[in-house]
Amino acid sequence: MEERKANILINKAGGTAGPNGKSCRVILPTAWVRQLGISEQDREVLLQFDGTSITIRRAAPAGYEAFRNVARDSGHDLLILHYYDGENLCTKICADRSTHQLAIENAVSDPLSTAFGVNSAPDWDDLQAFLESRCIPRQRDGLQYYLSQLGLNRYNPLEIIRKTAGRMAEDGFWIKIVEG
Repeated sequence: MEERKANILINKAGGTAGPNGKSCRVILPTAWVRQLGISEQDREVLLQFDGTSITIRRAAPAGYEAFRNVARDSGHDLLILHYYDGENLCTKICADRSTHQLAIENAVSDPLSTAFGVNSAPDWDDLQAFLESRCIPRQRDGLQYYLSQLGLNRYNPLEIIRKTAGRMAEDGFWIKIVEG
């Protein structure tokens, strides 16, 4: 990992900012920006702050196919899932395990039949909750017996889905793991 020191540029903010408004900038090495695949035409980034550090990364490309292709071309670890109602494909999910980002493509318009309902931009936590919703509950009495019947020694929603396809007794939905 390459590391460099830099100074934050702090300027008086203009426009409709208050009298004490400030704007902050930092100059990034051009080589790093190019390596992220950022150009003058494609320069949207995602900023994350965890309380002690700021992470800058390229924003996920718009659209399921673009997201999948960029992640695949970058050599990322992908998990591709298809969510079905019977034989009808409802949602395609591309989860990038390297960046914990995902893209979806709904094949049906009824939100009750899609993996994430009305949420058109689910995040990593939404994916984890969705996977767990297609498994036996963690609090279920006799969970260890159920897991041992599946050949599992711990609760892992993805591994349970690999064994059960996420099928539940109360509906016809199921999950096909396409890649990953």
